[in-house]
Amino acid sequence: MVTQAHKKVEAELEGDKKRQFMRALLADVRALERMLLEGRFEKGSPRIGAEQEMFLLDHNWRPAPAALQILGKIDDGHFTTELGMFQLEMNADPQPFTGDGFARLEKQLNALLEKVRTVAAEVGVRAILTGILPTLQKDDLGLDNMVPSPRYQTLNRVMTQLRGGDYEFSIKGIDELMVKHDSVMVEACNASFQVHLQVGAEEFANMYNVAQVLAGPVLSVGANSPLLFGKRLWMETRIALFQQAVDTRVSRRHLRELASRVSFGNRWVHESVVELYKEDIVRFRPLVGSDQSEDPMAELDRGQAPALKALRLHNSTVYRWNRACYGVMEGKPHLRIENRVLPAGPSVLDEVANGAMWCGLMMRLGALHEDITKKIEFEQAQTNFYSAAREGVTAHFTWLDGEELQAQRLVLDKLLPLAEEGLKQAGVDEGDVKRYLGVVDARVRSIRTGARWQLASLAGMKEAGTMGERLKALVAATVARQATGRPVAEWERARLDEVGNPKQNYLNVDQYMTTDLFTVQADDSMDLVSNLMGWERIRHVPVEDQEHRLIGLVSYRQVLRLLTAGNLGPGSAPVPVSEVMVRDVITITPRTPTLEAIATMRRYRIGCLPVVQEGRLVGIVTEENFMDIAAALLEQKLGT
Repeated sequence: MVTQAHKKVEAELEGDKKRQFMRALLADVRALERMLLEGRFEKGSPRIGAEQEMFLLDHNWRPAPAALQILGKIDDGHFTTELGMFQLEMNADPQPFTGDGFARLEKQLNALLEKVRTVAAEVGVRAILTGILPTLQKDDLGLDNMVPSPRYQTLNRVMTQLRGGDYEFSIKGIDELMVKHDSVMVEACNASFQVHLQVGAEEFANMYNVAQVLAGPVLSVGANSPLLFGKRLWMETRIALFQQAVDTRVSRRHLRELASRVSFGNRWVHESVVELYKEDIVRFRPLVGSDQSEDPMAELDRGQAPALKALRLHNSTVYRWNRACYGVMEGKPHLRIENRVLPAGPSVLDEVANGAMWCGLMMRLGALHEDITKKIEFEQAQTNFYSAAREGVTAHFTWLDGEELQAQRLVLDKLLPLAEEGLKQAGVDEGDVKRYLGVVDARVRSIRTGARWQLASLAGMKEAGTMGERLKALVAATVARQATGRPVAEWERARLDEVGNPKQNYLNVDQYMTTDLFTVQADDSMDLVSNLMGWERIRHVPVEDQEHRLIGLVSYRQVLRLLTAGNLGPGSAPVPVSEVMVRDVITITPRTPTLEAIATMRRYRIGCLPVVQEGRLVGIVTEENFMDIAAALLEQKLGT
């Protein structure tokens, strides 16, 4: 979601550069106020637009850091980089919000996506539309996978300095994720489908508030990001992840009420777009700067529309879920509302259908309610948004005038009819209205959003194969279903056999290692270890410290020796683990090749290998794992 709008970026702002950039920011705000006062903004004939983000995949359904390679071959200004080397962004041309505008948008998105697929295939890569890539792993998020752009590098450096340490993430859904990372690269887990709607300057305040009210219901039917690092979290985990990924607040200042750079906002807009820009300037320090040679007032005096480069640059580093955008097209300035809540996928048709529904609702609710803030409290719209992110289409909302409704009933009974009226009011072709809203209707009636399809597919595979295989099957099935162009409501569940060649499932240990671990600490009793091995039928127990650092290993053979010597069980003095454990433990990393892991076991004549990442225990590989792999490969070879 980090934009590429400003290519020439200085290092982080300090001293005089910081003051000069702030002066340029304030000059842009004054120019914007003058433009509003003098009625300089374009009126009538609103336009729609979209930004499509995607992931790139290698032959093993894992992230492929091939963005620069593909961009070099594709040579098309519609495409640009995102934060990660395994991501791409494509920008559709603006279309009229009338007639066949949405159909033209869909056609172009499909054409651009097909262009990516063709070029990617030449270098052995695939593209996928999904909010969070299920096969993405933490070690894919190193700085070596960040696009080598001065802008990204500066943003990472400044944000990390502001935080004063690691980025900490805590998200709880069906499962719970608690993880640390050392850079802003976790934001590269996200891919969105951003919809733009041009609005008049005089109606901006109410239309922006309408967008805030609609954020929850629209997100609930478009959720497509339930998985991260193999954990089942929120229906739209992007919302929690992105907010934490670029949060520059320091946790130790918890008594102060500080705003997050990613937010829903904290109040309604009352007068104009300037309120949002002013609030973001006073709440958030500029992170990066660029050359400022423009005098916006002089441009206005000459009858020209200023670029407002400083304001737009600062705006690109404050991430509201509904963002105000200033732009100039054919010499005429305009204002847009950018809907950033929707994820990429599940299909282009689903995405455009979501966008059409949102635009129709914006048009109709804006016309019905001159001031929608009289119908609902801001805090309730905010609560609806986060409820939708967590629960998706089964969320419960408080709607206008305090009416309590489940998302499914709200959308089917109230919002889709309003969206239809709004699209027809805008002059959208009747056949397109029926087609796009029909896609949403079918999805909501069947309760089969992209998120629920992913979770149902994962549950359907149950314990077949390893978690790594199931996640890859999910990705492979998504790519196959997207190629058909069908909406997600018509998709069959993913199957394990869609993953392809089973040999590719066992190349590295992270694809099959055991991550549900039973561990002990050095001061625990060996009696506990003995019972643990019997209860869970395991032969090796790792020993950790309080920080989950591996400090030793206890094997079944060591337990047998204690039993034989009469030093274990009733009648014997309790033996601490620290007296028995092996301290010099042979370990591997998650990306260790399987053949190397087998060779290590043979060389040291050991039956297990703890898997360690950044000094902490993340998994374990045993001889039993290799027996399972051998059985699976033999079955495939013999066709049984």
